[in-house]
Amino acid sequence: MIAIDTNVLVRLLVDDPNEIMQSQLARQLLIEQGSAWVSSIVLIETIWVLQSRYKLPKEEIISVIEKLTSHPRIQLENTAYTNEALTIYRIGNTGFSDCSILNAAKNKQLILHTFDKKLSRLQGAKLITNKDSR
Repeated sequence: MIAIDTNVLVRLLVDDPNEIMQSQLARQLLIEQGSAWVSSIVLIETIWVLQSRYKLPKEEIISVIEKLTSHPRIQLENTAYTNEALTIYRIGNTGFSDCSILNAAKNKQLILHTFDKKLSRLQGAKLITNKDSR
């Protein structure tokens, strides 16, 4: 097993016509090595790239995450944690990275304090307001 970074995982997932050679190399590497480990940070960065550069909608992002959690050659750093964050992501109107942050706080049995109004609407998050500083 090897570890892969964000640009390798993106090349495994996207058939970018501008990066054909890198996609081929990434796929060949996975075949040769048999399996790859993906850290939570790499997963979050990958999702950001898929949304910002490739403009994938939320439904496709959910599908990508689901496929990665069950892919026989990909081992996520923490599949249970990813699935919990995915559950929050499905119901909320925030990005996957915010859902992962909220999930981490919940797993520590902490309330996540934030200035992000969308994130604060989710259970386990609290909006910081002027009245909080008094």
